[in-house]
Amino acid sequence: MLRPKRSDGLTAHNITTALQHAIDQRLSRRNFMKLAGIAGLTVAAVPSQWGCGPASDPNFNPDPQERALIEQAIEAVKDAGASYGDARISRHWFESITTREKQITGVSSRDSYGIGIRALVGGSWGFAATRILTTDAVAKTAKEAVEIAKINNRIAPSEVTLAPIDVVREVYWETPHEIDPFEVSIEDKAALLFQINEAALQTDGVNFISSGIQSVKEQRLLATTDGTLIQQTFLRINPSVNITAVSADGRDFQSRGNVASAASLGWEYILGLDLPGNAPRWGEEAVMKLSATPVEPGTWDLVLHPSHLWLTIHENVGHPTELDRALGYEANYAGTSFLSPPEEVLNKLRLGPEFMQFQGNRTEIGGGATVGYDDEGVPAEAWPIIKDGIFVDYQTTREQAAWISDLTGITKGHGCSYGQTWARIPFQRMPNVSLMPGEDNYSEEDVIAATDHGILIEGNGSYSIDQQRYNFQFAGQVFWEIKNGKKHRMLRDVAYVGRTPEFWNSLAMIGGEQTYELGTTFGDAKGQPGQSNAVSHGCPISLFRNATILNTA
Repeated sequence: MLRPKRSDGLTAHNITTALQHAIDQRLSRRNFMKLAGIAGLTVAAVPSQWGCGPASDPNFNPDPQERALIEQAIEAVKDAGASYGDARISRHWFESITTREKQITGVSSRDSYGIGIRALVGGSWGFAATRILTTDAVAKTAKEAVEIAKINNRIAPSEVTLAPIDVVREVYWETPHEIDPFEVSIEDKAALLFQINEAALQTDGVNFISSGIQSVKEQRLLATTDGTLIQQTFLRINPSVNITAVSADGRDFQSRGNVASAASLGWEYILGLDLPGNAPRWGEEAVMKLSATPVEPGTWDLVLHPSHLWLTIHENVGHPTELDRALGYEANYAGTSFLSPPEEVLNKLRLGPEFMQFQGNRTEIGGGATVGYDDEGVPAEAWPIIKDGIFVDYQTTREQAAWISDLTGITKGHGCSYGQTWARIPFQRMPNVSLMPGEDNYSEEDVIAATDHGILIEGNGSYSIDQQRYNFQFAGQVFWEIKNGKKHRMLRDVAYVGRTPEFWNSLAMIGGEQTYELGTTFGDAKGQPGQSNAVSHGCPISLFRNATILNTA
């Protein structure tokens, strides 16, 4: 559902020359999967072919004025008395187009440009930012960041130990892509959306459809007092389709949404989804939900498709393994974590069977949190969070690594520092956190065949989870009864409840690499004031035993 197979018959006569060229190239399914990272391909370090190379990187080419200003900012921070500082000059572009049936309902475009400067004095941080990129304004902003740090240190003195870092200078990294979404016109994006809408409305019983495309582009130049100087370009794209069917008597309506995931890729990703070709099927599912059988509450096995399970992972594995949350730093806003205190759970708490492996990853192609380097200049990496079912590590920045290094034996940070824009202070944000596919290489059919009395859930729906990420309730988009190892009929009004440790320990079977997919959100919220972060979660199709099912009607 997250990565529908594209049809060789896809045509787009009214798409731009660039799009037509991409279609004519006929990206093979194998190549597309390799590009999008949906076959479970990950790398242990940032791939050099994407521009993360040596100091002589020929792709490093910042604007000379921006380079001069950011180096000035670093010198000003040091001169004002900071023991450490970093600065980010960034440009952010956002574009959105939405449609409903045969009309455009909204088009928006905005951009942002400025510099954010962070300073460390004693054990306290200061941060200041400005959109005025002149010599005087940058110097003033750097001094303000240091003064704020000094004031904070007087009020609440503390100690900060930054993990060691291998300094890189004059390197460039960009999101893997073939077609920049911002090089595709609004007119051509609208043409594709109308194709989707028209295809869905051909299904008897479909009354309404909305669709849209959001595109994000970021260009960042980072400098630190360590000597780091890094240029990066990030691309993200998010398609949306929501199809609604209304009963003949007008008393019931059902929708099929969340049919495709966002991704950190280019326009070729949208083409590979073949949204017009798949729209009739999604419309049929919306219609089928009107007459689906209400679920019988009780105990069922669950077969969770990656298009659904990624959100469960986000809420009850991703969030509780944020170290600042576990230590209470997010308690006033986002809550705490059941994975606390670290000394009582690290390398001790069993969260699943021995075949269960969870990985934090900032390198996975297509992942929302994938970068070349974080906002402290730490290179992206992959590392185990749950190993052989045992909880072994949190998500950390350079500052946080020292907090638990005596427990983990890891002295370097995991590259999890990120600020939403130049105007926001960087702090610990979630990487791509994923359940790795199984070595037995089971298919979706194998997992269904191992289920006698169960429910297959596709797509994410409503959810609720407590502030410790311990008790939860999740619903979905489409529910299929599994009877004697086969899909039997569609169900409705399904939700499952549970407790996070018991839920993951009920994991009985996982699919292989061919079932692995990424799910992505643009809006992972955290911090005071709040910031958003794009993040993905990969997983194979998975079987859980004896789940508690509610009827939500």
